[in-house]
Amino acid sequence: MAAASSSDSDCGRAESNEASSKWLDAHYDPVANIHTFSSCLALADLHGDGEYKLVVGDLGPGGQHPRLKVLKGPTVLTESPLPALPAAAATFLMEQHEPRTPALALASGPCVYVYKNLRPYFKFSLPQLPPNPLEQDLWNQAKEDRIDPLTLKEMLEGIREKAEVPLSVQSLRFLQLELSEMEAFVSQHKSKSIKRQTVITTMTTLKKNLADEDAVSCLVLGTENKELLVLDPEAFIILAKDAVTSLCFGRYGREDNTLIMTTRGGGLIIKILKRTAVFVEGGGEAGPPPAQALKLNVPRKTRLYVDQTLREREAGTAMHRTFQTDLYLLRLRTARAYVQALESSLNPVSVTAREPLKLHAVVQGLGPTFKLTLHLQNTSAARPILGLLVCFLYNEVLYALPRAFFKVPLLVPGLSYPLETFVESLSDKGISDIIKVGRPLLVP
Repeated sequence: MAAASSSDSDCGRAESNEASSKWLDAHYDPVANIHTFSSCLALADLHGDGEYKLVVGDLGPGGQHPRLKVLKGPTVLTESPLPALPAAAATFLMEQHEPRTPALALASGPCVYVYKNLRPYFKFSLPQLPPNPLEQDLWNQAKEDRIDPLTLKEMLEGIREKAEVPLSVQSLRFLQLELSEMEAFVSQHKSKSIKRQTVITTMTTLKKNLADEDAVSCLVLGTENKELLVLDPEAFIILAKDAVTSLCFGRYGREDNTLIMTTRGGGLIIKILKRTAVFVEGGGEAGPPPAQALKLNVPRKTRLYVDQTLREREAGTAMHRTFQTDLYLLRLRTARAYVQALESSLNPVSVTAREPLKLHAVVQGLGPTFKLTLHLQNTSAARPILGLLVCFLYNEVLYALPRAFFKVPLLVPGLSYPLETFVESLSDKGISDIIKVGRPLLVP
């Protein structure tokens, strides 16, 4: 009886919660096999019968086998494979002709796939971007067999870390290869032109001429390189290409809340905040943070602190003179060390215009084996350096270097190139000596 009473109580509580809820539970299927994001969902009257369907850009389990699904209620009406993983989905009217059925657009990578009557209709591809000039120069040298694949990899890794223009897909694929696969990849792709392509990250629609619900709309694409593209719904050409360059918010005309934007192409965009707009306050409270009102536990002034304060007040001039004297001595010692480095060729920065180089060394390890890394940098503005030789000068009684001579690859201006070797200490008495880097030589 007690168990039956508990069950009746739970059922009554569930019915009470359902009655007080604002939502009706229309359908629930935990194994519907739908894997997608909010941007890949769309609701549209695809057949013009007044019944809206659910369009799903399904990524597939584990991102494999993406598919386009159309659902009516809990039932999948149609299902067709997609050429690539979808990033966004949108429905829009392309034309005024009857029947007024919307088209479906799916963004994937650099392309937009347009469907009419759930059949492939048109494919739009983003225009290519100019490649990185340093990357282009490296592949041109690889095409002429002037650099080997390992050197090409080192150069591209340096460009990827520091250059503002991203690498192309070809170079990114090359950097993922193993050493044994590089030569075959270079032989296959060195004669191909470098292509750099951005991808679509978001997509929406914009009314073209009228603000009516059934008006023709344009597709608006947001790309990874921070651009907005507006596509014509009939010819699928770019009507506008904008990137916002400035923002200003405040009173404009008689409106208190106006957002003004300018674009890279010289455009002007003005948006007025609706007076009926309601914003939900976040978790934070207005005003200073609560921690600012807490009283700090400042310790009491000790006798030692008071005596030190009096001493600094009375002997402030003498303390400042002592500080200035020590500062002048430090500058003098620094200047002497710099002159000594120039005289002994230990300066890390080249002083000749023929060899615009910068060099510094890093030693790692506790011994008796150490790792010695030289970082070599071309400090010229635009001239690369080729045919550079570097050697180590050391006491062969105290140290052993398996590699004491380097042939440096092509040095691109502004990038740092590491040269690594190992040093073994041969002395069991802890005797150490200086290891010098021989003056870099340029081979004519």
